[in-house]
Amino acid sequence: MDFPHALRERRTRRHLSQLDLALRAGTSQRHLSFIESGRSVPGRNMVVRLAESLELPLRERNELLLAAGYAPAYPESALADPVLAPVRTAIEHILRGHLPYPALVVDRGGDLIAANTAFDLITEGAAPELVGPGTNIYRLALHPDGLAPRIRNLAEWARHILARLGHLEELRAELTGYVPPLDPSAGLLGFAVPLRLQSSYGELRLMTTVTTFATAVDVTLAELKLEAFLPTDAATAEALSAASGPVGASASVDQAPGNM
Repeated sequence: MDFPHALRERRTRRHLSQLDLALRAGTSQRHLSFIESGRSVPGRNMVVRLAESLELPLRERNELLLAAGYAPAYPESALADPVLAPVRTAIEHILRGHLPYPALVVDRGGDLIAANTAFDLITEGAAPELVGPGTNIYRLALHPDGLAPRIRNLAEWARHILARLGHLEELRAELTGYVPPLDPSAGLLGFAVPLRLQSSYGELRLMTTVTTFATAVDVTLAELKLEAFLPTDAATAEALSAASGPVGASASVDQAPGNM
């Protein structure tokens, strides 16, 4: 993709006018118009400023730089790289600290990087090939051999999952085929879509939070997501505590080979 087209596409996708983006980037609308028409070639610093002003993910900022003929500005390290050792330590602390509640870390495509032992209660009964480090948690959630048969509100929960897959078109198309029709009379779901999951400890009612490393300057780190499950009622909290046993005895973290 040529740079003028790449810049214009990203600007319009964010519903910004040329004036809006020019003001954010500290330049003139005329200059930006010349850049988008190919009449002016921006310097590297201008491309970085435009990418920052568009609030692009780090991967897209690198792509924009490459389209303009410049080297990427943001590194993409393997998670096993020594430079990310403090990150791996932080992830382990967070996962253990969330016990007795389930928590996991996934990459940009939803592939599992690490999970705490409480996540085992979520995955019980799922086909072995859908579970474990390196497998895709979205496929685990909606596949007929995964969690789907145990999810009491599958249609509602599935829409919550599919809404997160806009950048994963092939996976979204696959998983859409597993999703049952949503009853139009389902009505208001409350402040958040819960996960109602049948387990060996009874029905679990869970909500999720997603956390990212907000100040990351490494592509790999910026794309990691930590998803934590929280009970929505006392019965679920008690079930998770009973399933985990003493927290100190359940503090191990399942990890993808070579990642942690």
